[in-house]
Amino acid sequence: MLNVRLIAVGKLRERYLAEGCAEYQKRLGAFCRLELVELPEARLAEKPSEAQIEAALSKEAEQVLERAKGSYLIALCVEGRAMPSKALSERLSKLAVDGISAVSFVIGSSFGLSPRVKAAADLCLSMSEMTFPHQLMRLMLLEQLYRAFSITAGGKYHK
Repeated sequence: MLNVRLIAVGKLRERYLAEGCAEYQKRLGAFCRLELVELPEARLAEKPSEAQIEAALSKEAEQVLERAKGSYLIALCVEGRAMPSKALSERLSKLAVDGISAVSFVIGSSFGLSPRVKAAADLCLSMSEMTFPHQLMRLMLLEQLYRAFSITAGGKYHK
């Protein structure tokens, strides 16, 4: 069974998102060992400078890379590679067949991810060319992971 770690910078603030995430976490229990890691988002002024943003992303990168050590790292970012749900399913299956036991997905803060995290990633994945709130992205990723494992299992969830 694959160990999947979802590393997210920042806490979920909206109850409806937390409830949706909890539902998919429960469903994923049948397919993988899921660990959700919430890292603190760096506090910034209301209108931070580029240097302040870079420093915050660098600090977050250290925490992300430490938590992702020893796993196949997938960074979610808009400039990453887009893939259909079936391709994600095939990728996760291939990783397991190839002996990879741990996969870490990383969702950055509202300012995104440090270039260091993207450079260290084994795969940069884009969920869409559109921009979504990073908190909503957590729910979307959990749903796509459930869909990917359902595809592999031959379930009826994926249409």
